[in-house]
Amino acid sequence: MKKQIKKITEKFFEKLGFPGEITVDLREESTFYISVKTDEPQILIGKRGETLFLIQKLLVKILKKEISQDALIDLDINDYKKKKINFLRELAQITADEVALHKKEKELEPMPAYERRIIHLTLAERKDVTTESKGNEPKRRVVIKPLL
Repeated sequence: MKKQIKKITEKFFEKLGFPGEITVDLREESTFYISVKTDEPQILIGKRGETLFLIQKLLVKILKKEISQDALIDLDINDYKKKKINFLRELAQITADEVALHKKEKELEPMPAYERRIIHLTLAERKDVTTESKGNEPKRRVVIKPLL
């Protein structure tokens, strides 16, 4: 199935006009990590990764139709998601340290649900702060609060 996914993904990006180096790895039980390296990633990633996530949704539909099986797909272009996750984890820790030190809550900028989840998971084990999401989409944000 891995070879089929790679072949279909290569064809997909060629038709988009963005051929690149594509690797497919099986992670966990049935999650396939697809990494695309291309010369013009900005167009495929879009503002705040929005285009990347739309491309991923489309690719999932194509793969489901072509291979007739449900497979979870995690598409990344030029390591955008990997870098974003590292940035969010670092942001979470730095902000939590500041909140714990000053004993004053802090709101982060609005972000999509998957980014908020990274913040919550990163800080879940800390004993000096807690997190919650507040607001409504698309302006929903994480609030980091000190534990007294």
